[in-house]
Amino acid sequence: MEFVKMSGSGNDFVVVDNRKTIIGNRKSAALKLCHRKFGVGADGLLLVENSNKADFRMRFFNPDGSEANMCGNGLRCIVRFVSENIYRKKSFLVETKAGVLEGFVEKGQNIRVQLNVSGDAKLNMNIPVGKTTLTGHFINTGVPHTVIVTDDIEKIELEKFGPLVRYHKLFAPKGTNVNWIKIVDKKHIKIRTYERGVEAETLSCGTGSVAGAVISSLLGRTVSPVSILARSGETLRVSFDEKFRKVYLEGKTQVSFKGEWIGA
Repeated sequence: MEFVKMSGSGNDFVVVDNRKTIIGNRKSAALKLCHRKFGVGADGLLLVENSNKADFRMRFFNPDGSEANMCGNGLRCIVRFVSENIYRKKSFLVETKAGVLEGFVEKGQNIRVQLNVSGDAKLNMNIPVGKTTLTGHFINTGVPHTVIVTDDIEKIELEKFGPLVRYHKLFAPKGTNVNWIKIVDKKHIKIRTYERGVEAETLSCGTGSVAGAVISSLLGRTVSPVSILARSGETLRVSFDEKFRKVYLEGKTQVSFKGEWIGA
């Protein structure tokens, strides 16, 4: 089975053209392919599948085998993959579990995609974790995210507090992704993300970057467009209208290598 290894600003994926259903057991494939020691190694498995309502369908599976409704950086990578390998176009409609979304191939390796903000954000939530109470802001950008504002993003004990917030009873039963952001100015923020399904910090998170930009705007701290410095050192750009009806994520993508999976 042929695959392509891609990265969206440090968020890495195994991408497979599955229009002929060469992968039937998608959960099992994700567990094997994403494993850092015995597989290709990735933050997720991206599958291109057929759609009767868009140019193609994206399905995304976490390293733990669970299927997520959305992955922002994954959507950017799969748009580039389809543009270079299947349909030689520069704009697409993509069916996802979070709706039909737009994707555009911009200059160079930049890909811009639409994300949806669903429901009302919950601001200034008290999240008790042990002897500490964190102030979090919850929003759904295709998948659930909790955003915590900090003045010192480098000193965050992410490995300690990430799982405590991710599995907190306030977000049961599905849990939440957890983002710490530092607001630099009206146009720039820094971010660190503990990702649900990966169960660790990732170098970048597209839906998390959108969550950070939207929450910081709702708090009156930023205005569109917002540049987000990811842990990878790369910068993502989030733009939106006043009511967040049109939200776009833009950034670089990279093809790392192509290969053939011969694992059982």
